[in-house]
Amino acid sequence: MAAGPEGLEWDYVIVGSGAGGGTLAARLVEAGARVFLIEAGGDARTSDAARMPDDYDVPAFHPYACENPAMSWDFQVRHYGSEERQARDPKYRTGAGVLYPRAATLGGCTAHNAMIYMPPHDSDWNHIAAVTGDGSWHAARMRRHARRVEDCRHAPAWRALRRLGIDPTGHGWDGWLRTEKSIPLAAFGDDELLQMIRATTRTFVGGLATPLASALRWLRRGGDPNARPWGGGSFEGLCYTPLSTRGHRRVGTRERLLEVGAAHGDRLHIELDALATGVLLDHAGTARGVAYRKGRRLYRAHAQASAGAGAGEAREVRARREVILCGGTFNTPQLLMLSGIGPAAHLREHGIVACVDLPGVGSNLQDRYEVALTHRMHRPWRVLEGATFARDDALWQRWNASRAGMYSSNGAALALIGRSAPQRPEPDLFFMALLARFEGYSPGFSKLIGGPGEFLTWAILKAHTENRAGTVRLRSADPLDPPLVNFHYFEEGNDSAAEDLAAVVTAVRFVRRLTAPLIASGVIAEELAPGVAVESDAAIADYVRNTAWGHHAAGSCAIGANGDAGAVLDSAFRVRGTRGLRVVDASVFPRIPGFFIAGAVYIVAEKAADAILQDAHAATSEHAPATSS
Repeated sequence: MAAGPEGLEWDYVIVGSGAGGGTLAARLVEAGARVFLIEAGGDARTSDAARMPDDYDVPAFHPYACENPAMSWDFQVRHYGSEERQARDPKYRTGAGVLYPRAATLGGCTAHNAMIYMPPHDSDWNHIAAVTGDGSWHAARMRRHARRVEDCRHAPAWRALRRLGIDPTGHGWDGWLRTEKSIPLAAFGDDELLQMIRATTRTFVGGLATPLASALRWLRRGGDPNARPWGGGSFEGLCYTPLSTRGHRRVGTRERLLEVGAAHGDRLHIELDALATGVLLDHAGTARGVAYRKGRRLYRAHAQASAGAGAGEAREVRARREVILCGGTFNTPQLLMLSGIGPAAHLREHGIVACVDLPGVGSNLQDRYEVALTHRMHRPWRVLEGATFARDDALWQRWNASRAGMYSSNGAALALIGRSAPQRPEPDLFFMALLARFEGYSPGFSKLIGGPGEFLTWAILKAHTENRAGTVRLRSADPLDPPLVNFHYFEEGNDSAAEDLAAVVTAVRFVRRLTAPLIASGVIAEELAPGVAVESDAAIADYVRNTAWGHHAAGSCAIGANGDAGAVLDSAFRVRGTRGLRVVDASVFPRIPGFFIAGAVYIVAEKAADAILQDAHAATSEHAPATSS
C-alpha cells in the first residue's frame, strides 16, 4: 500500500462529501475527531474545465453545472420495467435510459442543485420516531439539529427580534449554511412578469375559501415557507424559495469542509479523485476501513470515464472507530452490496458471498414525481434581454459586480404550496414558475433552458408520494459499473389506490386555472406541453405517466424498526448485522421527506454526528481505567 495519509490512523472514514458526508465530517472534526473523507470527484470549482467557476458560483447557471463534465455523473435510470411504457417517455434513450444527473465533486450534489433550502414537515420526523420508537426523532427534538445548519438571512426583522427573545419562526440564525432569498429588482421592470405575478396571485387567492383571512396570514409570514406558521400546521400558499447562497453565490458542503479544514487541517484529510470500491470487514462483521481506487473519472457514469476494468491505483484506508457511507441513494446500496451486505440471492447472481443478508439494501427506492406545463409567451421576458447564460454577458456582469439581477436567482419567479385534496394530512404539491422551458432531464437540457427567453414553465412537484417500489441493483460485480436503477412509477409500483397519479392530475388542472387569465389576455401565447388537446383526466394522466421525472431519490437503505425485514439501519444509522458501519445520506429515509431533499439530509447528518459522538464517548468511558477516591 502506498505511503501517505491513508496509512495513518483515522477515527472515522467517510465516503462522500455531499449534504450527508460533508456535513458529518465537518462536525466530527470540530468535535476533535480525525476524519479521512473519500470523494470520487475532484474540486470542480477550481478545475480548468470550461465554464468554471461560473457554473458552480452563479445561481442561474445550475442547469449547466448539472452537465458540466468537471463533475457530472450521468446515471441512466428507468421509470418502468415495461419497455412499451418506458418508450413513451421522450426523454428515454433506448438501450440507455432516462438521464438522472448526479455530481462527483467536492460538495457532492450540493455543487449542482438548485440550492433550494426547505426542511421537511414535522410529520416526516414524527413518522420516523413512530416507526422506530426512538423519541429523539420527534420534530420538536429535531429542531436543534436544524438550527445548527441554518444561518437565516432572509428574515432580517425576526433576526433582530430574536436577540430580544422574540422568535416564533423556528429558523436557525447561527448555523454554517447561509440561506437567502432572491427576488431581483430587475423583475419590476418587466411588465409581463409583473402581470404574471399579479394575475397568478389574484387567481390563487380568489379561489381560497377565506381569501381575506388567508391573505392576512400570508402577510404575517411574509411568504417564508420555512417559518413555522402561527397556530401550528405546515405552510401553504404563495411563497419565495429560500436559497443556500452566501452573498447570492452558491454555498454548500464544499465551503463548509474547506473552512473546517483551514481551522483543523491536522484532523481532516480530503482524498479527492478516489472511488470507494468496498468496505473492509473483519471475520466478526466489524467495519475496519474502506478499499478505494485512486484516479480521475474512474466511474462509468462519467461521460469521459477512464478506460479499463483495472483503472486507478488500488488503496485502502483504516478506521479506528467507524466507517460511514454517505455516497447517496444510488451509490451507498451499491457499495454495501459490493461488500457482501445485501439481498443474498441477488449477490450470488454476481458471484458475491453475502456476509450479511439484508434484503432491504437497494429496495424502498422512491422519488417525488415532477411534471411540467410549458408555455410560449407573447414576447420574450425583458428581464432576460441579452442573456446568453455565459460569462461576460450583461446579466453576468451585473451579478459579478453587485450580486444583483436575474442571475442571482435559480430561475424561480414565484412558488406555491398546496394540497391535492383537503383531506391530505400535509401539503403535498409544490409549484414553481420558471422563466425558461424545462421538461425534465435529457442530454443537452441546460442549453434548452438557456435558450430564447420567451418561455414560462410551471414545474409541479408531488411530495409525500405513496409509491416506494423502486430498486437499486448491481449491474455487475465491477465497482466501476453504475448500478441498475428502476423507480417502477405509478401502476408498476405499490400505490394500489393510484393516489399519486390522481394528485398530479389535480395539480395540472390547478396550474391551468392559474394561467387561464394570462392566456385570455394574450400575455401567454400558447401552452406548449401538454397542449390544449390534452384535456380529459385520462389524457392528462397519460401525459403524466409518459413525462414525469424526479431528482430527489431516497430510501434505498432505510431506517426501520427492529424486526422489520426490510430495515437496513437502526434509528442511530447503524447498518444491521454489522459493527462500526453506518449510513448517513438520502438513502436512510423510510419515506421521502418534505419537498426538497437537501435540507433533510443536512439535518440528519447533524443528528448522526451527535449519535456517533455519543457512542464514541460511551466506548471511551467503558474502557477508561477506574479511579480511586
